[in-house]
Amino acid sequence: MAFWKREKKTRSSVTIPLGIGSVDEIGYVKLADHPDIVTGINKIADLVSNMTIHLMENTDKGDKRIKNQLSRKIDIEPCRNMTRKTWLYKIVRDLLLYGNGNSIVHIGVDSNTGLIDNLTPFPMQCVTYDDLEDGGYLVDCNDKKYTPDEVVHFVINPHPLYPYRGTGYKVALSEIARNLTQANKTKNNFMSGKYMPSLIVSVDAMTEELASAEGREKIMEKYFAETDGGKPWIIPANLLGVEQVKPLSLKDIAIIEGMELDKKTVAAILDVPPFFLGIGEFKKEEYNNFINTRIHSIGQIIAQTLTRDLLFNQNWFFRLNPRSLFSYNLDEMVSAGTEMVDRNAMRRNELRDWVGLDPDEEMEELIILENYIPSKQLGNQSKLKGGEENE
Repeated sequence: MAFWKREKKTRSSVTIPLGIGSVDEIGYVKLADHPDIVTGINKIADLVSNMTIHLMENTDKGDKRIKNQLSRKIDIEPCRNMTRKTWLYKIVRDLLLYGNGNSIVHIGVDSNTGLIDNLTPFPMQCVTYDDLEDGGYLVDCNDKKYTPDEVVHFVINPHPLYPYRGTGYKVALSEIARNLTQANKTKNNFMSGKYMPSLIVSVDAMTEELASAEGREKIMEKYFAETDGGKPWIIPANLLGVEQVKPLSLKDIAIIEGMELDKKTVAAILDVPPFFLGIGEFKKEEYNNFINTRIHSIGQIIAQTLTRDLLFNQNWFFRLNPRSLFSYNLDEMVSAGTEMVDRNAMRRNELRDWVGLDPDEEMEELIILENYIPSKQLGNQSKLKGGEENE
C-alpha cells in the first residue's frame, strides 16, 4: 500500500501582488532637473530671445529707430562669444530658474575707448547679496563685490522687503515638481510590467516546493516548457488551474489625471499655455495672448532695465519688438499689409519685407486709390478736378 505512503500534496496558488509595488520615496527635486518645468521656461526663453532689440529715440513726430554702434552692440554682439539670442536666452533662464527672479550682467568697459566692451552674464548660482544700512546693496559673485552701477540687474517679482531683488518660483513649484517626479517614477514602474502579472496559476504541488524560488522555477520548467508555434500545450488534467487577470491601466490608478492637474498648475504658475506641456491642443488665440502678456512683459523688463543702466540720453530708450512672434498666416499678413498700402500708410517694399521678399525699386513709391497711381499724381485725375463746364 505504498500508494498511501507518498507525501501529501495540496493545491497551492502562487500569489503575486497586482499593484504597482513599492516606489522609492522622492526627496528633493531640483527645478532645473524637472522636464515639465524646464520645457515651459525654455519656451519662454526661446521666444523672448527671438525678439530684436531696437534702440529708439523719442521725437516730436513719434518714436524713431536709431541704428548706430551702440544699437549694433546690444542687438548683434552684446558679449564675447555670444549672440543676442544666446545672451537673452541665458538672461531669461536665470530670471525664471537659476537666479530665483534675478539675472545680473556685468558691464565691461574698453579702457582705450571708454565704450561698452562686454555685457557678461554672471553665473547666478554663485551670486549673493549684501544689504547695506542706507538701503543700497552689493552683489557678491565668486568672492568679488560689485556695486549696482557696475552691473545690469534684471528683476522679476520684486521682493516685498528688498524690492531691488527679485523672487522666483522655487517655493511655488517645489511641491508640484516633487509630485510630478513621483508620478513619473510610479508610471515607469507600472509600465515596466514588473508588478502586473497577466496570469495566476494554481499548481497541484507540495507546499514546500512553492516555498522557494528554486522550487517554483522547477515547476515552471516542468509544466510550462515552450512549444512550437501553433501546437497546443498539453498538461495532465486537474493539475493546473490558470486564471487570466486583466491588468490595471494608468487610468485605474488615476496617474494620468493627477499628472495633468499638476502640469496645468505648472503652466499657470509659469503663465504659459498648457499645450506647451502637452495638455490640450494648440490654440492660436491663446498663443497670441501669451505673446501679448507674458512674453511682452518680460521683454518690457529687459528693455527698461537696459535703458536705465546703459543710456544717458534722456530721449533714447530700448525696445524689444514682439511683432514677429505672433502666429500669422500668409493670407492675414498680405491682407493687413494691402489695407495699409491702400491707405497710403505703407510702401509696397515694406509689405514685401513682411512676407520675406527682397525690395523692388519700382515698389518704393506710395500709391493710393483703386487704380494704384503714385500719390504725387493724384492731382492729375479728372474726377478730382470736377467735370468740364458746358459751353
